[in-house]
Amino acid sequence: MGWWRISADTLAGSRFVLSPLAETFASLRLLHAARAAHPGERAWLDAHLPAYRARLTADPVTALLVPSALGTVWIADFLTVTPRGDETFEEEVERVRGVPPATARAHLRVSLGGPLPAPLDRDDLGERAADLLTHVWEDAVRPYWSRRRRILQADVVARTARVGRGGWAAVLDALRPGTRWLGDSRLQVNAHELPPREISGAELLFVPVTPQRVGWVSWEGTRRYALVYPCAGALAGEAGREPVPAGLGALLGTARARVLMLLGSPMSTSHLVAVTGQGLGSVGRHLRVLLDAGLVERCGRAGRSVLYVRTAAGEVLAEAGRVGPVGDGSPRGARVGS
Repeated sequence: MGWWRISADTLAGSRFVLSPLAETFASLRLLHAARAAHPGERAWLDAHLPAYRARLTADPVTALLVPSALGTVWIADFLTVTPRGDETFEEEVERVRGVPPATARAHLRVSLGGPLPAPLDRDDLGERAADLLTHVWEDAVRPYWSRRRRILQADVVARTARVGRGGWAAVLDALRPGTRWLGDSRLQVNAHELPPREISGAELLFVPVTPQRVGWVSWEGTRRYALVYPCAGALAGEAGREPVPAGLGALLGTARARVLMLLGSPMSTSHLVAVTGQGLGSVGRHLRVLLDAGLVERCGRAGRSVLYVRTAAGEVLAEAGRVGPVGDGSPRGARVGS
């Protein structure tokens, strides 16, 4: 397994940041794999795969560059420049464009685990990678970035709150498969057999992305390290379709119970509307009732949106609901649609 040694001071000084380029590279990987983790990703792929594939068909060199850079164990580092926080996509992608040609070729040899194919032994690899990432950003990420940014900000609020409740170990164990706190200042970052790295004294960043089957690590010299992870599935769009526990639905009403179940992670009113399909007024009324009952609370903001999350009382009720049978929320003996 690959692991990093992290001092207490480095971990205490770590921070969560958003990166438009990380989101775009994660989306590029999703387009390449063409495997959706939930219906929202499937709809996104259906909308954007044709243009992506057409671009690669028209550019055989870039079409070969993508699978070569993604590798099987390691990603070519020049495609995953380490986020610094508070950068625009344009600022980040210029670092990809400006990678020295010899460095790009060296990174590709690592990701391939061997020599370069002849068509990739060239000096414009950084330019080609930056152009492709810009295409993915403009066509498939930027139109959704406002909503995705709110989702990512909500994930950051949720993780930060969890640090206060359960400590860093609880947060690190839940970041993504293959990542867990080993104790003794050691953080496992993936399941690959790689040499450990001493990162104490460096800047450590945690970077969420919305695609659900991606994650990677990167570093900038020995000064800055980043761990990129998929944000909480409920936030990204996996939830909202699961049946509501029957007893909880009977107690609160199916629609209100669904809102309570979703608020295991902080979400805004507009995000609850998007995930549940309920109207803005209905979601607002449910939140007001749940707030008055002490089952949810306001926990921060994502931009201008207020975020809500379950309270301890709400957690107890949600967990009790999960113990019982799952149904449509109708009282026993009632007819659905009556």
